[in-house]
Amino acid sequence: MNTRLRRPRGLRVRFVAAFLLAAAFGALLTAGLTFHQARSATLERTQNSAVADLRAQLDSLAPDLTMPPSGKDLRGLTLQLDRAGGARKWRSAASYQGGEPVSASPGAPPVPRGLRETVQDNGQAAYERTQRDGHPWLTVGMPVAYDAPRSSGAGRLSGLTVYASFPLDDDQADIDALVTAARTGAIPSLVLAVIPALFAARSVLRPVRRLRSGAEHVAAGKFDTRLDAEGHDELADLTRSFNTMAATLQKDDAELRRMEAGARRFAADVAHELRTPLAAMIAVTEVLDEDAASDALPADTADAVRLISEETRKIARMVEDLMEVSRFDAKAAPLDAENLDLRTIVSKTLRLRGWADDERVGTDLPTPVPVHADPRRVDVVLANLIGNALRHGSPPITVSARVEDGKAVVTVTDHGPGIPADVLPHVFERFYKADAARARSEGSGLGLAIAQENALLHGGTLTAGNTRDHGAVFTLTLPLATSPQEQR
Repeated sequence: MNTRLRRPRGLRVRFVAAFLLAAAFGALLTAGLTFHQARSATLERTQNSAVADLRAQLDSLAPDLTMPPSGKDLRGLTLQLDRAGGARKWRSAASYQGGEPVSASPGAPPVPRGLRETVQDNGQAAYERTQRDGHPWLTVGMPVAYDAPRSSGAGRLSGLTVYASFPLDDDQADIDALVTAARTGAIPSLVLAVIPALFAARSVLRPVRRLRSGAEHVAAGKFDTRLDAEGHDELADLTRSFNTMAATLQKDDAELRRMEAGARRFAADVAHELRTPLAAMIAVTEVLDEDAASDALPADTADAVRLISEETRKIARMVEDLMEVSRFDAKAAPLDAENLDLRTIVSKTLRLRGWADDERVGTDLPTPVPVHADPRRVDVVLANLIGNALRHGSPPITVSARVEDGKAVVTVTDHGPGIPADVLPHVFERFYKADAARARSEGSGLGLAIAQENALLHGGTLTAGNTRDHGAVFTLTLPLATSPQEQR
């Protein structure tokens, strides 16, 4: 089972999600910067205040200290500083000439070595934040200088350094309150961000939906579809480009339809005009055929007459095929459908063409197959398929009929080489011939195209393929009869 998260498919969902992510990122970034600045300001204020308080206490107490001070003097100084710490509750320590810090409070935290080295090296006040028992502490180190009234070495360091450590619990509580406030305010802000996100998604997606609807209309053939282009943004430019495309397609479609209608009308007119002279030519060639058959004509003349007769009949068949194609194109082909047994149509087709007694053609018609079809058009299809199998395939040719999946199915199978793979997609195209070298042949190249049109006219299908034995197989499907009792 695939448990990977999938990207949201809806553009609205993705737009709102992106908007919320941007809002969340902005809120977190703002909260983080605000927290950092507030934390730094709070700690800096505390540090500066502590340094000022410690300097004030030292200015008051240091002048009374005996120099150099003894350990007792240092403890006394730290005791006084601890008492003066007040609300800060600091614990102080003092050292002289870099010695170990001395403290009067047994609970005073140790002075960080790094802070001691910093104060000694720089000779200036410094501070360092540390953790003790899970609580934050601030340690301030301050060197003491000689006072001007007491010594000529005013401003010179005395070698005395005082350290004061105190907890930052109150400041940490203030910082935690800032974090809580930022977290509490972020959730409502994200919830409220949904409203402008939905409005923004609606304003952006409305023209997108219009474009989708317009594209669907154009795909359905409605080339007169136009959209209102509002504004001057990218979507408005896209809408105007869509309108230009639709106008171009409408113009091209009208031109193509005009040319197609003209071509159909031209073919129909030519075929119609040829029918009358061809009928006269066929009548004449039939008389000449009789003379040629009775040896009334010289041999060369008889051969020429037979050739003319054959070509005349071929032209007549092509004209009839063109007329039929033009009727299909004009949607004017009549369908006289009736309920009957498909086996009857197959039998009549074989008898009319002299294939009933042909050993090359066999049938597989085990059970009745009631169909609702035009027998004349089904006969045209079957005659074309069987004739092609005899000309291009190899016997035996098998014609079978059966009921399958609620439809009547007829298959015409031969045992020839089959249909080449590159030819198979084109077998129902008009005037298509597999072998270009045989451009002149008995057929017109319209037989299979007309057969497929007849199948479609019935609401059925006609497909071509190959059997496992490499023979060709054509499959015709037709609708079943609604009332089998009326079959003839």
